[in-house]
Amino acid sequence: MLGLPGCANLAQNPRKPRPIAPGAKVRVAQIGCGGKGFSDIMAHKDEEVVALCDIDWEGPPARGGNAKSKKAGEPQLSNVKKLMQEFPKAKRYTDFRKMLIEMDDQIDAVGVATPDHMHFLPAYMAIMMGKHVYVQKPLTQTVGEARELLRLARLNGVCTQMGNQGHAGEGIRLVREWFNAGLLGDVREVEIWTNRSATSAGVVWPQGMQEWPKAETAPSHVAWDLFLGRAPNRPYSSAIHPFKWRGFIDYGCGALGDMACHIMDAAYWNLNLGAPTSVELKKIEGKSSIAFPKSAVVEYQFPARGNLPPVKLTWYEGGEKPAKPAQLEAERELAKGGQLIVGSKGTVYDGNDYCNSPRFIPESLHKSLAEGGKFPPKTVPRVPNNNPHTEWIAAIRANNPQAAGSNFEYSVPFTETVCLGTMAILVGKKFTWDPAAMKTSLPEADALLYPTYRKGWNPNEILA
Repeated sequence: MLGLPGCANLAQNPRKPRPIAPGAKVRVAQIGCGGKGFSDIMAHKDEEVVALCDIDWEGPPARGGNAKSKKAGEPQLSNVKKLMQEFPKAKRYTDFRKMLIEMDDQIDAVGVATPDHMHFLPAYMAIMMGKHVYVQKPLTQTVGEARELLRLARLNGVCTQMGNQGHAGEGIRLVREWFNAGLLGDVREVEIWTNRSATSAGVVWPQGMQEWPKAETAPSHVAWDLFLGRAPNRPYSSAIHPFKWRGFIDYGCGALGDMACHIMDAAYWNLNLGAPTSVELKKIEGKSSIAFPKSAVVEYQFPARGNLPPVKLTWYEGGEKPAKPAQLEAERELAKGGQLIVGSKGTVYDGNDYCNSPRFIPESLHKSLAEGGKFPPKTVPRVPNNNPHTEWIAAIRANNPQAAGSNFEYSVPFTETVCLGTMAILVGKKFTWDPAAMKTSLPEADALLYPTYRKGWNPNEILA
């Protein structure tokens, strides 16, 4: 059993983060390095990267090629191999628990970019030990885990950030200024869609599988038991690791969990949506007991908020799309993924996953607003270089947990809303939601609010 001196008392005596001395570098560790974790840790290369943790230190070739291996016949380096070259002094681990225990007094902040089912436990342990955390989206697979991370972050006073990078961008701020200036009028409808997992060229990752993939022998460089973590003990398959885990209920959150924290962000933040009153699965193709479906449509109902009217938000995935709006020019089609924020005075359309290019439609309306000087001044503070990592590091240096925009005060309620959508897909029925009681109207939905932990992976056990 792993052990940490005094660890059993952390719940009763939470740690506060170590202050960062003026001019000192933040000492960063990364858990999950082969996928999104690669770019996350590279964003902190000007700090002090002290430790790297991954369950596979070979890893697949990096998608998109490798600038250092352009010659014909040369193998492409995996992301983890490139990190080993970039940070030769960083200690390497396969078990995040061992890393956090051994490197405790040498780590200030921790990035988490594991598969979704293992976001919570590393973040939980790091926060309990007084470490600031940057956790990839969605923060957790379940509502209960998200709520617990918020409680612990408040208790320990750490600086937090979820990896929905568009929240630090220009586009989401423009929409906020337009909405506050009344250019959209009353918004009662939002439509959001993604091509994940299906695309015209095939699939980004498969969903709708009806059977578990054939068991394979795990390669020697893959610590499969550590990949499984809290999930049930199942055989290794290359159809799961390194990339296709997202479609499996045990490990991922499907297309909604992967992309809603990006595409839904502008509407959720700017309309102050908060918690929905109900969530309903409206359409599904390829329903499965082990995987998220091939496609789905989910409808959220949000209540009135002060002077703001109720909102119906519809989510489409797997190639499903809303009807083409009348305001969109005849020669234009909706992008593969995007959003429509439909107001009584104007509709904003963005065909980008991160709200990088919001525009009023038709384009003639956008141009007339711009040329007529109708757009409001830029009053919402901007993030330097639209960089959420810079924003998080600045929050750490200032010891200000509220300074990063997608901190847990914002991103936990947002993650809860996303998780409620995945729950609707899994139960296949409409349910109502009481956020204060943390209870739905369906027992089968309530059963999904918390995960089941494999023996040895209960939160209390990892700190034993």
